Amino acid sequence: MTVRVLLADDQALLRGAFRMLLDTADDITVVGEAADGREAVELTRELSPDVVIMDIRMPEVDGLTATSEICADPELRATRILILTTYETDEYVAQALRAGASGFIGKGIGAADLLGAVRTVADGDTLLSPAATRSLVARFLATPDDDAPPHRPEELAALTPREREMVALVATGLSNQEIAERMFLSPFTVRAHVQRAMMKLEARDRAQLVVIAYRTGLAHADPGPPP
Repeated sequence: MTVRVLLADDQALLRGAFRMLLDTADDITVVGEAADGREAVELTRELSPDVVIMDIRMPEVDGLTATSEICADPELRATRILILTTYETDEYVAQALRAGASGFIGKGIGAADLLGAVRTVADGDTLLSPAATRSLVARFLATPDDDAPPHRPEELAALTPREREMVALVATGLSNQEIAERMFLSPFTVRAHVQRAMMKLEARDRAQLVVIAYRTGLAHADPGPPP
């Protein structure tokens, strides 16, 4: 399957560089370019890309606002947002995740890592750069956000004990493979549990599971080592 990508950045030179880089991969193709957040939203609705590589600082409508609008559209549930920015700060990481982004990487990322990032979020996984540590994500996601829809602990009632356990481990930043090794399960079994939890909680991807885990109290700020 070819991953269809939309580039959203106000710098034409940077968009051109990323297009050349992404087009070198046989399984990735760039289907469009946007110079601001408003155009990014419009092109996403028109082209339905698998992944939008979204800059944060753009004129008119910024990348975080555009991300929120895209992720709130039920018809775009299959589209994943990969935030690309030089402003890799605690607050931006949390805002990006709250907005519905599936990944957050710096503009200094290498070629191979960028291709890997696109493939990772297209597959439904969460991608956070090394600067986005588990503790800082936990700290900011645990902080109330007046603009965000509330999540209540009772929302977790639909989950089985095993599914709750999986969501809590996902919230620590562990991959399916790492969870499988920790729990002595197969990666396929872990993936099945995680996907069922996403379906029950109506989460579009693992990033939303992380947000829900902290807001419902299933995971806590500065939790220390994973259980």
